[in-house]
Amino acid sequence: MNGKKFTKIDWDDLRHFLALAQSGTLLGAAKQIGVEHATISRRVASLEASLGCKLVDRRGRRVILTDDGERVAKHAAVVGLQTAAIEQLGRSSSTEVSGHVRISAPPALSSVLLAKPVVSIRQAHPALQITLVGEKRLASLNRREADIAVRLSRPEQGDYSITKLGEISFHFYASKIYLDTVQPSEWTFIGYDESMNASPQQLRLIERAGGRPIAVRSSILEFQAAAAKLGGGVVMLPDFAVAETDGLLRIDDEDPLRREVWLVVHAEIKDVPSVRAVMTALKAAFEG
Repeated sequence: MNGKKFTKIDWDDLRHFLALAQSGTLLGAAKQIGVEHATISRRVASLEASLGCKLVDRRGRRVILTDDGERVAKHAAVVGLQTAAIEQLGRSSSTEVSGHVRISAPPALSSVLLAKPVVSIRQAHPALQITLVGEKRLASLNRREADIAVRLSRPEQGDYSITKLGEISFHFYASKIYLDTVQPSEWTFIGYDESMNASPQQLRLIERAGGRPIAVRSSILEFQAAAAKLGGGVVMLPDFAVAETDGLLRIDDEDPLRREVWLVVHAEIKDVPSVRAVMTALKAAFEG
């Protein structure tokens, strides 16, 4: 037609390029899709060859899209959403509780509160496979990075079915020996790293510190608790993560921090049998 040659595009090449465009790094794209980073690089090179243009500039670990890359990514995102919708339609047609459900949740919630419902739903439905990813970032349900998300903040936008699971409270804790030997004016604090400075927990910790040093920082809540048990300072922890035998004492607080826990699922798959079964188990765990 008019002497023009049609370009045949491999959807898998486009899918790998889209993951790279969304994550900005080869490793991030590889994690999103579940492949080796070399596969991402190979697929993107294949797409560039098919289109006859350069789509990315590699600058160290980061990847910068070219102008052509920006345009292709914009169209690929639309194709990706439509493909996900078709996949969800296929899942909705089944009445069997089987297949694979991926849950995204904060690490502390994952290890303490979600293990029991995940095991119980697997025992009830042996054909069901569940992957639970402990992560602080907001996984994209639209891009199928997760089927279900458990979050400490309610999404403000998106075509989601959202249910409030409950509330969790946070208090300050320290070891008995620390509280017995260190005056409050000399307390040091244990908190998150700078990436979590905007979180309600960290803001409350900074407020309580009142200029006293946050001497130990970690993105890992279990490390914070371990440091506090060893007399490293005062830490803020969710109450569910602290057992009476943990060696930590609660510091009285007239106004403890409380955060709501939300169950989020894309509206198009909320009635898929496997997804609905997992949602029911998670709700029951919090109600109990």
